Amino acid sequence: MASGTQRGAGSWGQPAEGQRSSPGACYRELSRFPAVSCAALGATAGGRGQGQGQAFLLHTECRQPDLPRRRLLRFSRHYSVQRTERGLAISQAALSTEIHNRLLGQDSPSGQRRAVLVRSPPQGHELLEVWDGSGRSHCVDLTALGKHGAVYTEGPFACLAWSHLETQLLYVAERSQPGHVPGAAGPAEDEDEEVGGEYGEQFVYHEGWGEKLSTCSAPVLCILDIRTSSVSVLESVPEHVSPGQALWSPGDTGVVFVGWWHEPFRLGLSACSNRRSGVFHLELASGHCKLLSAPNRASFSPRLSPDGQRLLYLEGAVGGPHRQCLQLRLLTWQTRQTVTVLDVVQEPTGSESSFTGIYTDALPLQCWAADSRRALLCTPQRSRTDLLLVDTETSTITNLTAGSPEGCWELLTIQWDLLVATCSAPHCPPSLVMAELPPLGQELPLHWVPVEDTPPVPGITWKTLTVQQNSAPHSPQTFEALLLSPTGGTTPHPLVVCPHGGPHAVFDARWRPSMAALCQLGFAVLLVNYRGSLGFGQASIECLQSRVGEQDVADTQLAVEQALRYEPLDPHRVALLAGSHGAFIALHLLTRQPERYRACALRNPVSNLPALLGTSDIPDWRYASLGLPYSFQRVPRVEDLVVMLQRSPIIQAAQVRAPVLLCVGARDRRVSPTQALELYRVLRACGVPTRLLWYPEGGHALTGVETEADVFGNCARWLLQHLGQLPVEQHSP
Repeated sequence: MASGTQRGAGSWGQPAEGQRSSPGACYRELSRFPAVSCAALGATAGGRGQGQGQAFLLHTECRQPDLPRRRLLRFSRHYSVQRTERGLAISQAALSTEIHNRLLGQDSPSGQRRAVLVRSPPQGHELLEVWDGSGRSHCVDLTALGKHGAVYTEGPFACLAWSHLETQLLYVAERSQPGHVPGAAGPAEDEDEEVGGEYGEQFVYHEGWGEKLSTCSAPVLCILDIRTSSVSVLESVPEHVSPGQALWSPGDTGVVFVGWWHEPFRLGLSACSNRRSGVFHLELASGHCKLLSAPNRASFSPRLSPDGQRLLYLEGAVGGPHRQCLQLRLLTWQTRQTVTVLDVVQEPTGSESSFTGIYTDALPLQCWAADSRRALLCTPQRSRTDLLLVDTETSTITNLTAGSPEGCWELLTIQWDLLVATCSAPHCPPSLVMAELPPLGQELPLHWVPVEDTPPVPGITWKTLTVQQNSAPHSPQTFEALLLSPTGGTTPHPLVVCPHGGPHAVFDARWRPSMAALCQLGFAVLLVNYRGSLGFGQASIECLQSRVGEQDVADTQLAVEQALRYEPLDPHRVALLAGSHGAFIALHLLTRQPERYRACALRNPVSNLPALLGTSDIPDWRYASLGLPYSFQRVPRVEDLVVMLQRSPIIQAAQVRAPVLLCVGARDRRVSPTQALELYRVLRACGVPTRLLWYPEGGHALTGVETEADVFGNCARWLLQHLGQLPVEQHSP
């Protein structure tokens, strides 16, 4: 990456040889780098950005942990961007500004207006505001109108979309419940129980969409007319689907949205791209609603081309692995004909640069080039996340970032063929960069210009290890692992082994403050992408089906043995650090290799498969992971429970020797916290040194500034204590 304005350059302090900082100090230092959450380009008064010499404004929003105040700091940055004959010239246009109470934001197509959803204290009302060059032009109190419940601000349903004429805004909110008036107090205790005819309605169960979406039950599409400050709820959406991801159809005559089937009940949607869903078109005048995509598929993330003629979306299979290789589908608006632009990749070719398939959760909100022919997306490609350019007419792919030293690229936006992205690596926090997309056929090499450039963290190196598996003739033979290592020193490093959760997820080569902090504490870290990980082809994903607890465990152990054989690592000081399904693998390793591992720290572990059937938001996975058929009507059979229990590490808990730390979120909907409680009691009964940390507000991912810092601090001290590292300060981060 070319050098540019550097943040924090020269500010790194390295401890003297043989000395290490405390976990809290390392985490504070390495978590201070802002993450850019979104970006938007706006044209100046000169027009919409055609030709050289055109000036633009770049607006970004960033998030940064504020550890002393235990909150997430949100702020904006603004830059001036100038197209010149020499390329892009970028300079900061204003000082950073903190963002207060903002829930959503979206710029209009012209870039001249911005819509923001804010929460107004002290009542907590939700206000939808419109801002332009003269200030705030409109403000509507959505709560006071009482047309719907809370607006969805994140997750797969959420959206905020401008009409092409910039007179209306489209968004998703929770449907108002019968008898409930938003903002109104409930009835007094001595009132007649039949008042309003809604006696007992407050206790009716409303099913949510699982982990991270427990408050999302019945989403509705809503339109705010800016001219009249009125809100309407679209009632013509089919009753059997929950709508989201909405946008305006050409001419603003209708709405395109994604509908998820929710009958007979809802399965967890977070990190699950295999739920039945379709792309629908709702005509506003007639109320006619039609399914545009295939009827029994998982179709989502629609994106309309700038000329309004093409609709791009992702599509995958229903059921089976929760995340899979996806198709890129293209619908021609006039004819309603659909073609597959990119198909599922079963097994990538042996070339390192070969396309391995699409595995992203969503297409970028702005993904089309100005020619309405090319589109961009970011997706795992083996142990990297690359930026790909797709020619939708020829179905050809150009990897714009292959071979770059950064291992993770994320596209924030493309407008007027100006790309805004972030890039990072395991030893380098994210940098904000821009590039101008050249004409068709001339895309490479792409010249990236730094906007905010972050220097690498000293004292950390990383590499990708290729692991060869020879014992499975009918499944993919190789997989990968990322090895992060401290630099310097003359003694072998202790090793922390991290198999990822999912299990269909991936450790890409991105910046992770907690992993970098472990390196600065003296540990090498092995991030294992066992077979079944995303980014290696659909065959790799499917080969794990019916083999969980066996193949994934064996792959992780093989990666460990290879790393110990060829890298400067201490084979007598090896520990495990993992969460969810990764913790499931770690527990199996503790029981099968009790002499190899000296310590273990786990987050919301899976330990007892049959016990999850009635407690998890994804009960279907318990069947699919073991190769068993699933249907909504299915109830567990004796033989099912036997197979699940046989694959559960808890039945071999007596073999565990290493001390175990358990970090548990009390609000986890995916892996019930009772899993960890049961495991805690069993391990203690077996005489295993065990400690349990209970986070009352924690979910499955144990997110939040205070929670993440506390989890890291406790896990790091646990590893330091039991691997015999140098003593550290005994205080919280």
